[in-house]
Amino acid sequence: VVTKLGDGLHGTPKYDDSGTYYFVNGNNLANGKIKVNKDTKKCSKEEFEKYKKELTNRTILVSINGTLGNIAIYNDEKIILGKSACYLTVKDEYNLQFIKYVLRNTAFQNHIQNNATGTTIKNVSLKQMREYKFGIPMNAKEQFLISKILADLDFKIELNQQMNKTLEAIGQVIFKHWFVDFEFPNEEGKPYKSSGGEMVESELGEIPKGWKVSKIEKEFETILGGTPSTTNKSYWENGTVAWINSGEINKFRITEPTAYITKDAVNNSATKLMPKGTTVLAITGATLGQVSRIEIDTCANQSVIGIIENKDIPSEYIYLWIKHTIIGLISHQTGGAQQHINKNNVNELNILLPDDSLMLKFKEMIKPIFNNISTNCFESQSLSQIRDSILPRLMSGKIRVVVEAK
Repeated sequence: VVTKLGDGLHGTPKYDDSGTYYFVNGNNLANGKIKVNKDTKKCSKEEFEKYKKELTNRTILVSINGTLGNIAIYNDEKIILGKSACYLTVKDEYNLQFIKYVLRNTAFQNHIQNNATGTTIKNVSLKQMREYKFGIPMNAKEQFLISKILADLDFKIELNQQMNKTLEAIGQVIFKHWFVDFEFPNEEGKPYKSSGGEMVESELGEIPKGWKVSKIEKEFETILGGTPSTTNKSYWENGTVAWINSGEINKFRITEPTAYITKDAVNNSATKLMPKGTTVLAITGATLGQVSRIEIDTCANQSVIGIIENKDIPSEYIYLWIKHTIIGLISHQTGGAQQHINKNNVNELNILLPDDSLMLKFKEMIKPIFNNISTNCFESQSLSQIRDSILPRLMSGKIRVVVEAK
C-alpha cells in the first residue's frame, strides 16, 4: 500500500541552535503528530539538504527503535528524520487515514512488540514493516467511512483538550490578576491596587491589607505516597483502590489510575488515599516539578505528594498557587543523578491567603471553570475507550460499515 518505505539518518547531523530544522526521532511522534520541545535539537538548512528524505502529505511516520509504535502524519514540518523513525508514503488509491488507523490498531502494535529484536533497546526492521499483512476493504468509500468514524472521535477528543487548555488559561489569568497583580475588584468594583488599595509588607513582598502569608503545612494536610510490596502479588490482583505512579503527573488531569490495589495493600504500606480534587506534584526524577489534579479518589507512590483542601481554601486555589510557585519550590532540589525535593520542602512553602470574602468570590468564579475541565476530561476518556474498543473490530471487519449504493 506504499510507494516508499525507509528510515531516517543513521548518524548524527551537525546541530545548530539557530537552525530552523528539527532533528526528529521516534520519541517526537505522539497522537498522530510530530511534537518538538525545548530539548529537540535544531539543524541548519545545509544539514537538511544533506539528509532530507522524500516526505509528502501522504507520509506516515512510525517509531521503530527504542519507543515502538508511535505514529504521526507528516504535515510539511521542517525536519531531519533520525533512524528511530521510519517513513512510509501511502499510495493514492488507499485512504491515508485508514492506513494510520491500521498502524494504531492493536494487531499492528502487538506485531511490532512481539517481533522486535534487541534486549536493552528494541528495534523493528524495515523488512518487518514491509511484510506486515492486514485486511483492507477494497471499496474506497468503505475505507473512508471507517476512518471517518475513528477520526471524528479523535477530533472530539482533541477539541476537548483544546477547550481545556483555554479554560485552564482563563483560570490562571484570573488567579494572576487577583492574587499576583492584586487587581481584584474592590468594594466599588475597581481594581484594588491601581485604585490605591492599601498594601502592607510581608514575607512575599507587598500584599493587600488584611491578607496573610502562611505555610502549606499549617493550612493543609499533605500526603506522601508509597508503593505496596511488588513481591506480594495478592496486593496487585483484583484490587479496588486506585493507585498512581509519578508518571501520571505528566497528564493535564488524572482521571484513571496506573493500577488498582487491594485494601490490604493500603493498610500494609505507606500509601494513603487522597480525595478527588487533591493537587499532586512529582518530587523526584524525570517528572520532578510536574503538577496536576486528581479527578478521582486515588493513592500514589512515594514520588508523589498530595495537598488536600480545607473547608476555607478550595482545591482550585491550591492548584493554581502551586503552579504559580513551582519553579521556586523545585529550586530546593537535591541529589546527584536523581534530583528530588522532599515533603518538608512542600510543607515549608509560603502560601498567600486573601480575606475570606474574596476567597469565597474566587471560589464561586473558578469552580465552574474547573468543573467544565473535569467533565471534558471524563468525556475524552470515555470517547478514547469507545475508539479503542471499535478500532480493532472495524479494522478486522467484525464491524462493517454499510456503503449505500448510489
